[in-house]
Amino acid sequence: MNATAAPARPVLGYGTNGFADHPLDAALDVMQAHGYRAVALTLGHPHFDVVADGWLDRAIALRVDLRRRGLRVVVETGGRYVLDPFRKHRPNLLDDDADAAVRVAFLVRAVEVAAVLDAECVSLWAGVRPEGLATDAAWDRLVRRLRPVVEAAREHGVRLGFEPEPGMLVETVADALRLRAALGDPPEFGLTVDLGHCEVVEPDGVAGALRAAGDLLVNVQVDDMLPHAHEHLELGTGSLDLDLAFRTLADLGYAGVAAVELPRHSHAAPRCAEESMARLTDVMERIGR
Repeated sequence: MNATAAPARPVLGYGTNGFADHPLDAALDVMQAHGYRAVALTLGHPHFDVVADGWLDRAIALRVDLRRRGLRVVVETGGRYVLDPFRKHRPNLLDDDADAAVRVAFLVRAVEVAAVLDAECVSLWAGVRPEGLATDAAWDRLVRRLRPVVEAAREHGVRLGFEPEPGMLVETVADALRLRAALGDPPEFGLTVDLGHCEVVEPDGVAGALRAAGDLLVNVQVDDMLPHAHEHLELGTGSLDLDLAFRTLADLGYAGVAAVELPRHSHAAPRCAEESMARLTDVMERIGR
């Protein structure tokens, strides 16, 4: 009799943006101590500077370390003040040409880093529409600025995981699918879904958003949230039905990274990592995965 194949399940990870007070190697030590098998690496301060000279050597050394540890990796590009010390998340892809070119170059570099790390994807987002810019013009800018990023991903064999963000031009999975279609449905263009965001902006909730993403889903961010505020909360302190989310991922056969994202909790990172793993383990047991 043939043995029944084990069901697909996500690989649990933790985001380095929740470890801003730890050096990267110490953050990875804590994650591994609590059973995580993947890391979501946010480029920029303080863990991986992609702007300074020597980024390639640092990426090669990190690849060696991640392989030694047996950790899978996704690359995140949502650092707050990576490109401008005065403006959070700026410049973005919707800004004027000269500013937007800085963001495009950063995203292309992220693709290059991901290729060296053998990362599963580069997660990215649209940005907030600048004041006075019409919506149609913003969409036109976004499509044009993403084309070289998609081309870089194709050249380096890297998947993109475009993330809808509350308050940004692309804030739902439906918006992201519209964007993908406008780009010609490139195979390199996948989706990132933040489970907490679904509480705030997705009309069909977390299950509907994940099912709409379907086989384009390449990255999952795990956090709780309340419907009225885009604020990442510890698991169990918002309104997210975590069991439903992971049951839906199981139904989809999702076996990629699902990384806890608590960027405002670095002050309690070891505790949050431990308690998040305990909750996620309980969920896996309840849904039989």
